[in-house]
Amino acid sequence: MALCPLIRTFAARMRRLIVLIGIVWAVFNVTNAQANETPNAQQARRLFMNVYNKVFGDEGASLHYKVNIVGIYKTEGTIWMKQKKSKFIDEKCVAWNDDVTYYRLDRKKNRVTIYHAHSEERDKYATKFKFEPDNYTYSIKDHKKGYAVTLKAKKGVKGIKEARVMLDKKTHYPTSIRIKVGIFHTTIRISDFHAGGISDNLFVFPREKYTHCEFDDKR
Repeated sequence: MALCPLIRTFAARMRRLIVLIGIVWAVFNVTNAQANETPNAQQARRLFMNVYNKVFGDEGASLHYKVNIVGIYKTEGTIWMKQKKSKFIDEKCVAWNDDVTYYRLDRKKNRVTIYHAHSEERDKYATKFKFEPDNYTYSIKDHKKGYAVTLKAKKGVKGIKEARVMLDKKTHYPTSIRIKVGIFHTTIRISDFHAGGISDNLFVFPREKYTHCEFDDKR
């Protein structure tokens, strides 16, 4: 029974990380390969960088995600990313980030909370899971479901201890991410990944549609 509060807390925290894209995209934020890496590790980094450029490039990308945390919490939604802009939709929230201002709509309460786009105040917990590429070792294996790229945290690294990203063999697009945080594992299923064709207008908050909402400006 002692695990129940831990599981509930983990589920709540995972939702915030997922809907704010922190975990989904953090594992794609890869820098240049280190000179002392093996060819296998370099290949893993190269595949990550390929996805990163699609997501954060000039054309952007979108995907649908679905997660089930130890059978007690389920959620799914859609994410759009382009450079430093983003938008997501799930059953409870919608958020727009145009790289200047961040708007988060609580769909049930009809409340819109506003932050500066890069303010850590909008999700203090997610900032604890910032991903540093050099804190992990990389490897890649051929798997029946695709290419399995595994990241393992080096000694002393906090937060994400391990991540396994499954990539489609033909497109190299992500199909799932399995992560370990503390003693818990969870898998994020990814579908409908599309690269390119993302308009900047998508990230602009359509204020005229939400004049009935309560606004809480925290800038």
